[in-house]
Amino acid sequence: MAKKDTSATNPKKPKFSSWWIYGLIAVLLIGFQFLGSGSLATTKTTTTSELQEYLRNGDIAKIMIITNTRQAKVFLTDEALGKDVHNDVNDKPFLPSTGAVPQYILDYGDLQIFQNEITDIKKENNLDTIVEFDTDNNYLMDLLLGILPFVLIIGIWIYLMRRMSGGGGGGAGGQIFNIGKSKAKLFDEKTDTRTSFKDVAGLEGAKEEVEEIVEFLRNPDKYTSLGGKIPKGALLVGPPGTGKTLLAKAVAGEAKV
Repeated sequence: MAKKDTSATNPKKPKFSSWWIYGLIAVLLIGFQFLGSGSLATTKTTTTSELQEYLRNGDIAKIMIITNTRQAKVFLTDEALGKDVHNDVNDKPFLPSTGAVPQYILDYGDLQIFQNEITDIKKENNLDTIVEFDTDNNYLMDLLLGILPFVLIIGIWIYLMRRMSGGGGGGAGGQIFNIGKSKAKLFDEKTDTRTSFKDVAGLEGAKEEVEEIVEFLRNPDKYTSLGGKIPKGALLVGPPGTGKTLLAKAVAGEAKV
């Protein structure tokens, strides 16, 4: 009788590999490093002294002062964008944006001093640079977005540790957290199914020979009171597939140990 091919009906599940988690963490770290360093951003950080120099040169079209974050956003003129000094900023954002993207941003410190300095430079150079005041309602969201990468990485790391410590982490290192853990299983005689001699087909002679072991395991006091000693074990000899393991389980099941 031909055997049915069960490989198509019962495909092996792919083993979970912890290297996918390591790769994901590495990609996230590299991505956040690029975003955090401004490699993909169009807005560059500048200083107050550089801002004053750009303002005197007539490069600035508008300065937006954000009062609640003590930052100022600087928008350059179209002519200034063509100068070499500003070649590290772009007139178009890398990602789509609903509003105008400033070319520079800076922390101005004291608002009154910063405002007076801008006013004096505008008067000295007869500039019509626009100065606006605004509040940033998204600074809390920006703060959360700054923390989110670290929370995400920590969450993935915790998931990885639990997966590996639970024995589900495939590949190297999956068993490092199982060192020292006992593999013993608690047996519940009420719920766990026992193996008995009825489950062992044939082997009648072997069953008769191990009956004494079963009886000793059931009533050890009966034999020790007569001077009997606890046996160190029994050796089951035979080729593979003859039922040695099943017979050993049946002995334990019959003796209820």
